[in-house]
Amino acid sequence: MSLITKQEIDGSFFRSWVSEMRFDEVRDEIQIIMDAVKGHTALFRDSLPMIASENVTSSIVRRLLMTDFSHRYAEGLVDERFYQGCGYIDIIEREGINSTKKLFKAEHANVQPISGVTANIAAFFALASPGDKIMTLSVPTGGHISHVEYSAAGIRGLVNYDHPFDEERMNIDPDQMVKKIREIRPRIILFGASVFLFPHPVKEARSVADEVGAKIVYDGAHVLGLIAGGEFQDPLREGADVMTGSTHKTFPGPQGAIILCKAELAKRIDQAVFPGTVSNHHLHHLTALTIALLEMRTFGKDYAKQTIKNAKAFAQALYERGFDVRCEPLGFTESHQVVVDVTNCGAGSYCAKRLEKSGIIANKNILPSDKLDPENPSGLRFGLQELTRIGMRESEMVAIAEIIKLALIDKKDPSRLKAMALEIKKSFNTVCYSFDGGDPYPDVIAANWMDKFL
Repeated sequence: MSLITKQEIDGSFFRSWVSEMRFDEVRDEIQIIMDAVKGHTALFRDSLPMIASENVTSSIVRRLLMTDFSHRYAEGLVDERFYQGCGYIDIIEREGINSTKKLFKAEHANVQPISGVTANIAAFFALASPGDKIMTLSVPTGGHISHVEYSAAGIRGLVNYDHPFDEERMNIDPDQMVKKIREIRPRIILFGASVFLFPHPVKEARSVADEVGAKIVYDGAHVLGLIAGGEFQDPLREGADVMTGSTHKTFPGPQGAIILCKAELAKRIDQAVFPGTVSNHHLHHLTALTIALLEMRTFGKDYAKQTIKNAKAFAQALYERGFDVRCEPLGFTESHQVVVDVTNCGAGSYCAKRLEKSGIIANKNILPSDKLDPENPSGLRFGLQELTRIGMRESEMVAIAEIIKLALIDKKDPSRLKAMALEIKKSFNTVCYSFDGGDPYPDVIAANWMDKFL
């Protein structure tokens, strides 16, 4: 009996297997997928990405996402797994927990949630029961969909009450908030938003929360990286009992989430995550997150500070070019976000599509004065965190604002503006505030990939 040689495995044996799988029948469909991946990469490489909920990771984080951990299970907590073979992920998860606690000065951390929404669901299940009341921002005033009755809050059966909102300041009205908390006596007081320009009044809610027996949950999904860098607010020191957060927005890690809480809530939070909302967390994401945490412990303050500087410079430049940038008397923003009313330019949907043709990727956004019509809102929301991560500074913000003026006010040819955007972008091809730099938009599929595959 002869052994199969490596050459046979690489050659006829492999080709026979491919033949049996009728490769030719799916070749075109594979090509469609690969072409879409290449097209997507080229789109973001050659554009100015300004979506407020996105970012790019460093090369080492990307590499860790491709490890064998992507194939494995580790149900349960560290050292309390239900499967064998989990010794190394125990080491990694323990490091991730400890690093998270150090970075955020937290008493307890859970790094298993696979998204910000599942983290919020876990917090709601840990702290409240069906029929309990929750105070949140409504979607038109910036609240995330997971905060309201048709998403996570509704899944838990919570009854929503809106925070009083000051449209001029684009923030919760603290005095009216305290009054309403006393009036409705919610079980959960929720802070955080999708439109999040300024810190929320956590301090003002703390004493009245104790008075009515409420817990304070802070959804830091959008601003987690700014909090990690010490440049926004510090919710845990200001009085939050629980803080959730996405790890891929201003926090430049892999997609996923964390939950931080006081020590006395640790068991309730952990049980709400597993087995409550997560069976097997994504181990390759967790592995990559551990390095992103170390990057933020090393570079986070500089990154967060520059992100906010860029947002302020961008807002000022838009304002000077005739745009209705929200909250000019307050300095426009204290976060990574800038919000613009573009009603006079054709409204949000039209403007977002025109900007994409012009090489700038942003999103239409509902403003408080809008009716709840996500298809035709009056606003645009910009985020500066990704452009900051690839090294852009204030001068680039001014240049980008000029392109936006040419696109939306002057109605110049988008193809010419796209060339201008690319001219800005081409000098920024390294991930900054990281250990190893690297290309932020690597083409992982070679042009001749099909030939190599065969």
